[in-house]
Amino acid sequence: MGGVSTHQPPSRRPIPDPERTIRLREALLAAAFTADGLLDLLGGPAYAALARGETVPALRAARGASPLEILVRLFLLQRPVSGERAAEALPVTDCLADGWLVRDGAEVRASVDVRPYGGPEGQDWWIVSDLGCAVGGAGGIGGPGGARGAEERSQLVLGVGGASTTLAGLTVRTPVKRALDLGTGSGIQALHASRHAARVTATDPNPRALDMARLTLALSGAPEPDLREGSLFEPVGGETYDLIVSNPPFVISPRSAEGDRLVYRDGGMSGDDLCRTLVQQSAAHLADGGWCQLLANWQHVRGEDWRERLASWVPPGCDAWIVQREVQDVAQYAELWLRDAGEHLAGPEAYAARYDAWLDEFEASGTTAVGFGWITLRKSGADRPSVTVEEWPHPVEQPLGEAVAAHFDRQDFLRAHDDAALLTARFRLADEVVQEQVGLPGMEDPEHVVLRQNRGMRRATKVDTVSAGFAGVCDGTLSAGRILDAIAQLLGEDPVVLRDRTPQSIRLLVEQGFLQPVADEVP
Repeated sequence: MGGVSTHQPPSRRPIPDPERTIRLREALLAAAFTADGLLDLLGGPAYAALARGETVPALRAARGASPLEILVRLFLLQRPVSGERAAEALPVTDCLADGWLVRDGAEVRASVDVRPYGGPEGQDWWIVSDLGCAVGGAGGIGGPGGARGAEERSQLVLGVGGASTTLAGLTVRTPVKRALDLGTGSGIQALHASRHAARVTATDPNPRALDMARLTLALSGAPEPDLREGSLFEPVGGETYDLIVSNPPFVISPRSAEGDRLVYRDGGMSGDDLCRTLVQQSAAHLADGGWCQLLANWQHVRGEDWRERLASWVPPGCDAWIVQREVQDVAQYAELWLRDAGEHLAGPEAYAARYDAWLDEFEASGTTAVGFGWITLRKSGADRPSVTVEEWPHPVEQPLGEAVAAHFDRQDFLRAHDDAALLTARFRLADEVVQEQVGLPGMEDPEHVVLRQNRGMRRATKVDTVSAGFAGVCDGTLSAGRILDAIAQLLGEDPVVLRDRTPQSIRLLVEQGFLQPVADEVP
């Protein structure tokens, strides 16, 4: 990263004394070292550049002597600050005692990256991670030529990135008794879960990650989670949870020596076996009605339908919604993660050898591309589980937690209603659905009609004129059957025929969220 010092402080990690941590948090708030405060200081372009790992614009904007500028230089830009200046912004004695800062002659340096993060209801939180690893990957800090040794580099703990915030926005936030953050990293998912779970357990195979998660929650004023070291579900034995969330090390990379593996991204299993194992084992650790939500990569294997392949992962008794957000060919994928690890800095021959190793691995497994997306499971116990696997590369509206829960509620409704029961139900058109008519100018009738959502998944679907008219009339007062009878009379059609052929269209509109069932059905 541009502008980041390669000098690394000792590997000691802060121990959060509760009283001293409160004083540190109060100092950060007093200096406006918050997400909003940073935006005000840096301005939009520098703030966005910092999120991309580019520090030069932020360094130019934080050259002054205010407490906020001092904190930006210390914790975000990882620059040394004189002890006298630091004392104007922080309780330096406390920070040295707990290891947040280390002395370097007359100056002090940060031992960890502390990054402001805006909570879901305007809370001021801070995410703690390794220096130089708050966004993106470890390239340039842990890569060849960097100051970190191979062993330390393999244990890096990253801060908040796009994957972290995506999962946080997807998660269903209903109050629960017990939540599990599997592979906690810097602790962001555990921090979110602390807002609506009575008890949070956080696991990670990397002990450094557990230290960072403890710091993140302590500095943000959240209760300390139950922290356990280990991989997958091994640390929790036979315990069950109402919510399991995981941003696992899902990168599909060649097997490597343990010291060379980047624990934050490489799961150590072949192909996408880690994600498959996590999905398949989750049911045994879910309470009835419980949720498991995770991000994943999966292989597109030559001769196999990727949808069928993923559907086969879903354990019995669980409903599932699997959404593929992006697909990369194997060359693009290899280049992305080689750069993430800083392999492009190793020289042409070494880089080519590593690139070859990735392509050899994909060729051996018949992998033609890699998909990225999210997987949500709900332990419904249904005899006929609902499993939806779809590709949706279009923009969505975050947070999506309520939309995810509503998707599964609609599956319950459709599973419980045959076509006859469907016609006795009442429906309401979802909020912010618009109708678009497509056709040549001057045409009496459109070529087709499109219903489009402006919220949630922002879907668009083609419908015929009967379905469009039906949806437009749905306000929750009349049953579906009565609306169809009125449409039949208006069009001069046989109402029996219309009732027979329309339920499939109604099911599609319900499944995709255009129509919402209304309680207290009437005939």
